[in-house]
Amino acid sequence: MLKLSKLADYAVIVLSSLEISGDSPTPASVLSQKTKLPEPTVAKVLKLLAAENLVISLRGVKGGYTLARTLSQISIKDVIQAVDGPVTLTSCTDSGDGCCDYAAQCTLNGCWDHVNEAIKTALQSVSVADMRKGK
Repeated sequence: MLKLSKLADYAVIVLSSLEISGDSPTPASVLSQKTKLPEPTVAKVLKLLAAENLVISLRGVKGGYTLARTLSQISIKDVIQAVDGPVTLTSCTDSGDGCCDYAAQCTLNGCWDHVNEAIKTALQSVSVADMRKGK
């Protein structure tokens, strides 16, 4: 079964909550209260999202986080990559370099690339805004 991490799911929730907050910077503590997620988890998610320029971090007394772009411009692929790293089904996708001890003699080496690209394309085509509309 292909399953996304809870952290990726939480990231979508946090991003949605940031949109509701508007343009005002929102501290992690406030987002934690709004989302009912533990503050350390929210802080970790925000740090990962900020590192990938999906949110903007503002320091100071009136600091907090804002969206770097609209939710319609943030794909689910962007969120997953920010939180979990590159989207790959198996270690035998993309480069195939050293994926396992049998790579040299594997008859399927590189065959997952097509499937992996289809999943990446599908995830890229769904925005966080689309997720919110699905409710």
